[in-house]
Amino acid sequence: MKRYDPQKEEILSAGIDIGTSTTKVVISKFSLMNMAGGTHMPRIEIIDKEILYRSPIFRTPLQSRTSIDIEAVEKLVKQEYKHAGVNPSDIKTGAVIITGETATKENARQMVHQLSDHAGDFLVATAGPDLEGIIAAKGSGAYEYSKKMGKTIANIDIGGGTANVAVYKSGRLCGTCTLHIGGRLIEFNGGNIQSISPPVQKLLEYMGMSLREGDKREESEIKRMTDFMAEMIARMLNRSLSETDLSLLLGHKPNWLEDIDAIMFSGGISECLYEYEEHAASQTQYDDIGQMLAASLKECKALLKWEWVTPVETVRATVLGAGTQTTEISGATIHVDSRDLPLRNLPVYQIPFGHQLEEGPARISQAVEEAVDVYDSQREGINFALYLTEIPYLGFRDVQTLAQALIDAVKTKPKTDQPLVIVLESDHAKVLGQTLKTLNPSQTVICIDQINVEHGDYIDIGNLLQTSVVPVVIKTLTFQH
Repeated sequence: MKRYDPQKEEILSAGIDIGTSTTKVVISKFSLMNMAGGTHMPRIEIIDKEILYRSPIFRTPLQSRTSIDIEAVEKLVKQEYKHAGVNPSDIKTGAVIITGETATKENARQMVHQLSDHAGDFLVATAGPDLEGIIAAKGSGAYEYSKKMGKTIANIDIGGGTANVAVYKSGRLCGTCTLHIGGRLIEFNGGNIQSISPPVQKLLEYMGMSLREGDKREESEIKRMTDFMAEMIARMLNRSLSETDLSLLLGHKPNWLEDIDAIMFSGGISECLYEYEEHAASQTQYDDIGQMLAASLKECKALLKWEWVTPVETVRATVLGAGTQTTEISGATIHVDSRDLPLRNLPVYQIPFGHQLEEGPARISQAVEEAVDVYDSQREGINFALYLTEIPYLGFRDVQTLAQALIDAVKTKPKTDQPLVIVLESDHAKVLGQTLKTLNPSQTVICIDQINVEHGDYIDIGNLLQTSVVPVVIKTLTFQH
């Protein structure tokens, strides 16, 4: 008979990745345990992660070239939950992410929010190339490799529409970059070109190539272009993109300073390199440039200067990262009005105190005004979290001063009845939260600590866990360097 451990708790997580070419679902189980012992303050940690179910790889349902088929995606997810033997009410954490070119569809935001409302008790809906690259690097094994080997590794996640790069050194994120390079940027219909994406059309013009939709499929011409893409990835890794390359740059330029020691490929194109999925070939054979792009990567001499590290996962890297790598557990000494949970998609505005409180009230007031300007410029009442860092030792009067400054500052927000969300680097959440409620009993307060976020991140705060009474915190890394 299995003995019940009151210190241990299990929750289910879902990862749902809706990409340019494919959609995947993964169901995972997290084991949580109080690691502090019975005579100390609780310290809840995730001690184990187990993959319970991996869906087949499905072609992403689209209504048109500009619109996602929301009904078909919801049907697909419900079907896979049924196959996994779970109900939406069983899911307590995880992430729904739209990746690649799919994130640019006209109804992308509507779809992720609608899906997150029906796919579980608590799922975060996020999108963005930096986030995709970071999550893929964790799902592929690149992040763990960097920690274990102490090397600087670039994970290059290439799907149907984008190549998302995340560079890690010894477990630390060094930078990101995204290129319009992917397998479905040119699609064929038998022997003819069916579609060419706008960024690739610009590249073809730069290269003096006259390929157009409806033209015959000229393998040599297409291979010339995919060879250029492979060489461009090498230039990107060297932080030496040319003016021509900028037509395929999505967002910012490479922003890491470190020299790269090794590279790892994940995503659908890496599946063409490694063929991990036994049944993927029959379900994901697309008439596009994917195979030629993979061949160009293999043959590119410029890419051979780096060590190639084999990934743990290829096409499933992002969905596994989303399902298993986006969850953090807050500290236990917190103050939470649980009736206001969960809170989703809160941008983080950091207030560093420099280990002194002399200018604390003025700094907080200015920070709240700046946060409103940045995140709620239209004064619609978009809420945000204040992240307090570099706080010195706090005496009783210091806590009261800090709390009063926060109460005064949030009065300038467009909607003063919103929850006041405070995230602390240090272990002060409970005393600060209680002081805030004492000063203003009508103010809803969510005050949590020991979460590692950065200015510009987005966080979600989940419902209290039943036995440990700690929120589940989902951190979505969208920090722009």
